[in-house]
Amino acid sequence: MSGDACGAALQLDEILLLPTPPAWVEAAVERWPELLLDHASCEKKAASTALALMFTYPEDRPLGAALAKLAREELRHFEQVQSLMQALGVPFRRQTPSRYATGLRALLRTADPGRKLDLLLAAALIEARSCERFRLLGPRLPGALGALYAQLERSEARHFERYIHFARLAGQEQWRARLQVLAAREAELATSADSQLRFHSGVPL
Repeated sequence: MSGDACGAALQLDEILLLPTPPAWVEAAVERWPELLLDHASCEKKAASTALALMFTYPEDRPLGAALAKLAREELRHFEQVQSLMQALGVPFRRQTPSRYATGLRALLRTADPGRKLDLLLAAALIEARSCERFRLLGPRLPGALGALYAQLERSEARHFERYIHFARLAGQEQWRARLQVLAAREAELATSADSQLRFHSGVPL
């Protein structure tokens, strides 16, 4: 979805208030097995987010149809990452919740009106950050891994545009102001010092 009835699609720099620091990119390139492990978890979480929204707002049929397709795409991405992990000898292990997701979720309203808009905007921000980082990492990573990330960059661009489209419909006049609030927190979490290296972490200590 490159545009919609509510206006032209936003660009990455209109959603992400700060770019990913070069230090995060360097750490991710050096420690790519850790990154790939977290990436697999991210794809499962992205599918789960889409399905949860479908169950929470079943009356919104256009949203449900769009998210059904998105969830299938995310699960296909998980399968691709899982296959690559096996080929590259990267084992699975259980992971703890990340600071990024916990910090962003803490700002979300828990009741409607407002909850739906916040959930859509948070999903858009996560997908936009994924898109940016795939773009940064694709040329830096070798072989099949770099090729996969170049492919996924395009998918994540479609996904954040789709979430923004539905946020505009849900938020009418308030979506842009609310996006700025959530984007400010997202930018802080994605660029400040972090104890972990994750796909959406800040700069690892």
